[in-house]
Amino acid sequence: MFPLFRSGPGRLTPRQAHQQTGAQAAVLVDVRETPEWDAGHAVGALHLPLSRLEAGAPLPAAVRDTPVIAICRSGHRSLRAVRLLARRGVRATDVAGGMTAWARDGLPVTGPGGSGGPGGSGGATA
Repeated sequence: MFPLFRSGPGRLTPRQAHQQTGAQAAVLVDVRETPEWDAGHAVGALHLPLSRLEAGAPLPAAVRDTPVIAICRSGHRSLRAVRLLARRGVRATDVAGGMTAWARDGLPVTGPGGSGGPGGSGGATA
């Protein structure tokens, strides 16, 4: 049903990721550190920094059986997160180009402090 999700790393465009998460077929997990998250993030994303994942932090219980789409600033850290999650048995992929590409494509982003940016507002922290 999710041909774009594999047991190993795979990549989605920002629009593909937005479509998958909008249809609730996957959860978007922002792996950037807190200052980056606070500066603005994709609407509806969960925040779980790569440093916490690398230290062994689990995914929130509510999303453990849901495919994950990781996102960072440019795509480097999210690719590391996907590899780590795949080793844990999580179906994961990431967003090629990260938040830079997400924002460039005009997809919904919260502004600093969680205020609504283009396309809406909101977000969650893991």
